[in-house]
Amino acid sequence: MIKVSYTIMCKNDVNKELSLSELLNNEKVIKAIKGEFAKGLRNLVLSQQEETHIYIKTQKEVFEFTVSKNDFADLLELAEEDARKYKRIKKECEGIELVDIVTID
Repeated sequence: MIKVSYTIMCKNDVNKELSLSELLNNEKVIKAIKGEFAKGLRNLVLSQQEETHIYIKTQKEVFEFTVSKNDFADLLELAEEDARKYKRIKKECEGIELVDIVTID
């Protein structure tokens, strides 16, 4: 048996990568950080030690189903059928993305 995990892909999904330096160069972000963590203090500078990346992604629900090992070649098609069967594909959503494939004995 094979356990397949998938998510639904939609037009308004977000998947963006930002560097920490990009965020710290944004005046609105700097004001928000200072206002939240250093309210009332003056002459503050925000800095970083290492370049870090921040990811903004749409949180997705992961769906699972199991199939026979003989169906490996058709996993994408079977995942789409599973999504349609349970009416998981909504308006503005055009397909599925396979997340994980695990062999189960």
